[in-house]
Amino acid sequence: MSIRLSDDDLLLVIDVQNDFCAGGALAVADGDAVVPVINRLTERFGHVALTQDWHPSGHSSFATSHPGSAAFETIRMPYGEQTLWPDHCVQGTTGAAFHRQLATERAELVIRKGFRPEIDSYSAFHENDRRTPTGLAGYLRERGLQRIFLAGLATDYCVYYSAMDARRLGFDTVIIEAGCRAIDLAGSLGAAWAAMAAAGVQRVNDLG
Repeated sequence: MSIRLSDDDLLLVIDVQNDFCAGGALAVADGDAVVPVINRLTERFGHVALTQDWHPSGHSSFATSHPGSAAFETIRMPYGEQTLWPDHCVQGTTGAAFHRQLATERAELVIRKGFRPEIDSYSAFHENDRRTPTGLAGYLRERGLQRIFLAGLATDYCVYYSAMDARRLGFDTVIIEAGCRAIDLAGSLGAAWAAMAAAGVQRVNDLG
């Protein structure tokens, strides 16, 4: 599918960080493969923003913060169900840094998320309580950016949550599948694609 880009389009690059790539604490299978795709896409957009997972040590989403629990278990938190993760993207560590081959020079904005110790944050727009905003929506509206193209890691978590929030907030939303990779935990990828389709998220393999 060929899509004509305009000056009110934004490429939103989700969490292409060392801990989500090969050798990282929460590596997504084939995660490194998104880097050349995203670098190529970056050259085509007039506006680019990045998100960066940015957890303090001992974050409440880490399995190590819950004695007796294991990574990938689900627990109840005050804001709802929370998957427990291996310690990852700890502020200031190499794991939290962007992949060294990711082209970041043209990014106009970096949104850090997950820095509140008591709540996780998958979406680029809201923390997992679905109420606390990151400020991204206001930024996009003030800049007059109306259509959001998403790529990054992982399709079924941070990309998915970001896309769903973008639609809920009234933005036209497109997932570029070639620039994403998934965790697919207990069928999460299929569920994410179904929910995004129902919400009106457009899915393309790549930009022709």
